Amino acid sequence: MMMTSSETLALNLLLLALGGFGAGAAGALLAARRPRVSRWAGHAGALIGAVAAFALGAVGLAGGTLDVTIPTLFPVDGLSLGMDRLSAFFVLVIAVAAIPSSIYAIAYTRDYEGRSSLAGMGLGFNVFLAGMVLAALARNVLTFLFMWEAMSLASYFLVMTEAEHRETQYAGWLYVVTTHAGFACLLIGFLLMAHETGTTNLSEWGAASALLSGPMRDAIFVLLALGFGAKAGVVPLHIWLPKAHPAAPSHVSALMSGVMIKLGVYGLVRIGFDWLGVGVSWWGGAVLVVAAMSAVLGVLYALVEQDLKCLLAYSSVENIGIILLGVGAGMLFRSYHLDALASLALVAGLYHALNHAVFKPLLFMGAGAVVHATGTRNMEEMGGLIKRMPQTAACFLVGSVAIAALPPFNGFISEWLMFQSLLLSFQISATGTNLLFALSIAALALTSGLAAACFVKAFGIAFLALPRSQQAEQAREVPWMMRGTMAISAMACLLLGVAPVGALRLLNATAADLTGTYADVRFNWNGIVANDAFATVSPLWIAVALVSLLALVPIVLRIIGANVGRRAYETWGCGRALQTARFEYTGTAFANPFKRVFGLLYRPVKELDIQFHPESRMFVETIAYRNETRSIFEEAFYGPISRLVQRGAQRARIVQSGNVHLYLLYIFVALIALLALAG
Repeated sequence: MMMTSSETLALNLLLLALGGFGAGAAGALLAARRPRVSRWAGHAGALIGAVAAFALGAVGLAGGTLDVTIPTLFPVDGLSLGMDRLSAFFVLVIAVAAIPSSIYAIAYTRDYEGRSSLAGMGLGFNVFLAGMVLAALARNVLTFLFMWEAMSLASYFLVMTEAEHRETQYAGWLYVVTTHAGFACLLIGFLLMAHETGTTNLSEWGAASALLSGPMRDAIFVLLALGFGAKAGVVPLHIWLPKAHPAAPSHVSALMSGVMIKLGVYGLVRIGFDWLGVGVSWWGGAVLVVAAMSAVLGVLYALVEQDLKCLLAYSSVENIGIILLGVGAGMLFRSYHLDALASLALVAGLYHALNHAVFKPLLFMGAGAVVHATGTRNMEEMGGLIKRMPQTAACFLVGSVAIAALPPFNGFISEWLMFQSLLLSFQISATGTNLLFALSIAALALTSGLAAACFVKAFGIAFLALPRSQQAEQAREVPWMMRGTMAISAMACLLLGVAPVGALRLLNATAADLTGTYADVRFNWNGIVANDAFATVSPLWIAVALVSLLALVPIVLRIIGANVGRRAYETWGCGRALQTARFEYTGTAFANPFKRVFGLLYRPVKELDIQFHPESRMFVETIAYRNETRSIFEEAFYGPISRLVQRGAQRARIVQSGNVHLYLLYIFVALIALLALAG
């Protein structure tokens, strides 16, 4: 069959992307004895592949298609790849984070020379990217599961880059256990779906899902939602995320947090809008509840973290929750046949997924630059970095403002659209559903406020005031390649916030492909109107107003005769003769009010150790204070499960006697049992 020009272009771009990833992996391995060459070859190949993947995603969003099957490569149905707008969007999201991460990694991984295998890192990085792209394009069960597992294993080995550290070993173990528990759920769900529909072709499941009984559809939905939810890191399946992301190198953390967890969102969108057809209302309600919990709890745990990368990891749990608010709301609206509202909610969720793929890698790259310069992830040992790393500080500030959903940056637009879609739920007459939406709106509002407080802490404690350690005092700017990629990501945050119209048009078409109806939203360069003037916002004019206001302030000061010259004077010391870093506001002090208000959740452990002078208790020599939080999920949910498994394993050891004759007896009994079942 003859291919159209768009299909030919898409196929060539796919081959170029895979060729880039393959060349990067091969180059890194072939130059293993020359670490510098291996570092450049591995990440340059990844960059070429990511640029080609970006172009492939853009072609797919514009309406281009792809249909490739290689029968002999995999058993059963062979390797099958295809592309619709949803697949194309997630390929584009992967590329949006992969391009700056690949450039950043060239300079960042220089510190790993002599400590870790750069050849292995280059191989894993390229396999990781290729696995994510091919998982989004997979069109049959075996292809999807194979690429999903390749992505998971590659990311596991990247997490284990610094395996000599005990915390990294624990993070890797927790990640591999969680991801394979999720994979088991996916495997069972996929096999059930294939058995019930009679096909392993994913694109045929939507039409064939009508053959499934109600309980079977529900069971498949639960299994697939658990599998994809574990990868997305939703509460309470998130426990691997704040351990694995900080343990990985920063450019890997940027990809894991920025795009890998989004493939869990991709799977949830597929089962909610495509593979299982129009779902029942409780599906969307369940996703909405989990999303609200993830958003609120993620930001609450981020608020009390002193590890900068761990704070960003918990923030990813929060943002996945915000994205899934749109997905869950869309599923609920669709179950009530409000397809235009379903499209609006889905557009909001997908746009936040794109925005998160821009500002979260920016923040992780900024955190990586800080760790590179100071050698620590503990914010209590930072401070004063804005004077020593001004360009990094400026980029991190842009990312912080964007993730806090403040204009004129991109996080504001997607969260504004999310609020509009949730507020329009009054069109549903069911009281219980309206209450659920009201709670979701409250959760999103609370999350937005707490996120602003969280990143005031992250930026303020890390970059402002005086250095709290010798490492912070001696910190210097990172290489230009790392700064340049952060600057590009910061400009992308501004562009997507000021001029979102192009992206929104493509996402509206993507949502319409899934719901059959375009979202009831109008947008142009001047403004965005949700649901026929229900609400209006103009991101471009907001940006113009903010810039004008900032420009007018010095002009007005000059007009009124104010002295605008610089005057050097010491900071007011509150009556102290010498101001030192010991008098500064700390991250612990900043988070303490939240620990008090949400003490039931945090369950803090307080320890106060005071050492008095041996001659008189009127004089204190040292004071040591600890106020650590505990994870309610690890203690109340996973702890009992872990102890139960360990007790079961201890009891099961009795069958492991070491006697060969007993093992032969086990085999004989198992064979008889199988023959009896077959009979």
